[in-house]
Amino acid sequence: MNRQQRMHLYDIQNRAYTEGTVEQINDQWIFFDEETEEAAMLEDFVQQEIEIFRMNRWKKGILKEAGKIRIGNELIMLRDQDLVRIRKHLIYSLERLLDGINDDAFFQFVTTLNSLNFSIFDCIYCYNHLSFLSDEHRKDGVNFMVFDNQDEICNVQHHFCYYEKINDRFEFTINTGKRLIIEKLIS
Repeated sequence: MNRQQRMHLYDIQNRAYTEGTVEQINDQWIFFDEETEEAAMLEDFVQQEIEIFRMNRWKKGILKEAGKIRIGNELIMLRDQDLVRIRKHLIYSLERLLDGINDDAFFQFVTTLNSLNFSIFDCIYCYNHLSFLSDEHRKDGVNFMVFDNQDEICNVQHHFCYYEKINDRFEFTINTGKRLIIEKLIS
């Protein structure tokens, strides 16, 4: 799995974007979150990935300044009530953890999490013990993650041992009592 395949898995995650509409009020662009109905200054998202819904499809670009999106070589001007979605950011420690595990463990973790109706963007807490072991020859320990999809809570323990063999074990526990364990061992 290369970086592009990992990024595709990020792109297809549920709840990867905050959707809403934009309005120009007193010469300022305001973003209204569709789910929470909260308002935010669009300029707070400058230089971030944003998508605009035009001609019955989402067009991906970068917000260059409030009211303007660069899509390739084209500069698109926003209009009042345009439907947009802004890419959410992962919790930093989770992002580092996902970058640090091998491709097979990454794929199994994300697809299993998705099968339980959770997204990596549902993460509300991540303790990444692996990041503290970067200089060590033998790396073993446990990482802790908590996910909230608004219906259920999922706790994940990632037991790892990277020494002569690579061992990743993920234990998923949902607040309903459902449990699932997956393990990946590479010699």
